[in-house]
Amino acid sequence: MLFCTNENKILIPTNQESEHSKKISDFPFIPHPQHDTTFPFNQDLQHYLHGKRLLIDEIPFPSETIQSHYQYGFLKYDYGLTATKVGQTCQRCGNINVNLFASFHCSRCNQECTYCRHCIMMGRVSECTPLISWSGPKPSPRAYNYKLTWNGTLSKGQKLASDKVLEAIQNNTSLLVWAVCGAGKTEVLFKGIESALSQGKHVCIATPRTDVVLELSPRLHKVFPDMEVATLYGGSEDRMKNSPLTIATTHQLLRYYRAFDTLIIDEVDAFPYSIDPALEYAANQAQTEDGTKIYLSATPSKKMQREARSGRLSTFIIPARYHRKPLPVPAMEWCGNWEKRVKKSKLPGNVLYWVQKHHSANRPIFLFVPNIELLEKITAILKMQFGELVAGVHAKDRKRKEKVADFRAGKTRILVTTTILERGVTVANVQVGVLGAEDNLFTESALVQIAGRAGRSNQHPDGDVRFFHYGRTREIINAIDQIRRMNYRAEKGGFQDG
Repeated sequence: MLFCTNENKILIPTNQESEHSKKISDFPFIPHPQHDTTFPFNQDLQHYLHGKRLLIDEIPFPSETIQSHYQYGFLKYDYGLTATKVGQTCQRCGNINVNLFASFHCSRCNQECTYCRHCIMMGRVSECTPLISWSGPKPSPRAYNYKLTWNGTLSKGQKLASDKVLEAIQNNTSLLVWAVCGAGKTEVLFKGIESALSQGKHVCIATPRTDVVLELSPRLHKVFPDMEVATLYGGSEDRMKNSPLTIATTHQLLRYYRAFDTLIIDEVDAFPYSIDPALEYAANQAQTEDGTKIYLSATPSKKMQREARSGRLSTFIIPARYHRKPLPVPAMEWCGNWEKRVKKSKLPGNVLYWVQKHHSANRPIFLFVPNIELLEKITAILKMQFGELVAGVHAKDRKRKEKVADFRAGKTRILVTTTILERGVTVANVQVGVLGAEDNLFTESALVQIAGRAGRSNQHPDGDVRFFHYGRTREIINAIDQIRRMNYRAEKGGFQDG
């Protein structure tokens, strides 16, 4: 896409190459025409674009409409990429890694054009593509009278956390809710969301994983039945919606700019948010400048824990589950050179005994292993003894959903898995083992999440969690210490029964 300027120094799109036409990145500054209050702006465009920053291909309005709104000061053109001393910066995702930019012969500008490879899955941002946002008046604020229809009862920890969330939203401050696995984080948000909506604020719950978005959406529809909820993930049909309540993957935040007065990031420690700086950049861009950010996590990062301890990040800890029973504390159990035995199609005797004991008692079993190659071998070993009651599942498994569903339904009794199921799967009375807990894959965070699969139901609040290892690691010790500290805090704070 090329631009030239008219006599008023306003950008005009053109398809004609000339000495006056340039890529938008070649202009030393981008003129922003003065807002003309007499212009009859398109309210559909206003509602669609407000709070977003999009490529022109993502805006379902004629190019003439877009250009006229720019010329009268209702739209803003921004650079897609900006030049630095060492390369480029992507203005959508914040990428500055020179290895994540590439050049191609662009059909829009008919020149060699650099683009960002880091966020290419959201559409190509290049030197000649502007990012377009609304700069006219905001849509008229509306106070939503949609009432919360949830009639459940909060535990002591949930109630205190709910009050803190409500306070943060009312005061426009940030908050970390550090809640143990199974504490019931979602219910803690309901009152705060209701308060924000009643004030005409826009709320977004963002989470790294699509399956969590798909789980949360019907739950929010149920408790706010009169509210239209926009559910956004790759390939979703709600991208045209501009709802006061949005549930989205963190990747979808790349399309938003100063949109949400209340931004809630669930599972802030989960992949890929935990390792991709672009997603944190997107979250900061999507939040309004004076808005509220709420973080939810059972296993916050070391950095976030330091900020919590120093007081830089206001934090509330829920140290107990809703059923008020202690978290199962994992036991460490040495199992020798287990990899050597697996190569011989055998399992360590104590591991096999542990599986047999719980299988005989008709208890479902999770067995976590470090990688897919070992998973396939260990699954085959167990199948020789337990037959079709054993299944293995991993991220690349096309039948992953079906296998997890069979395990939940009791058709499968022993599920061998990688860390893909360290969170998000709840099965009553499940017993949890980790074979090779010393592997680098099993970080403190991963081990705490894995241990959190056990004891989640009120009927079966206990569980046997075993870390089978060939040498204790700092991560194993820290994970067990964290669980013990939470139990101690819960007991001292009156969050547990007994």
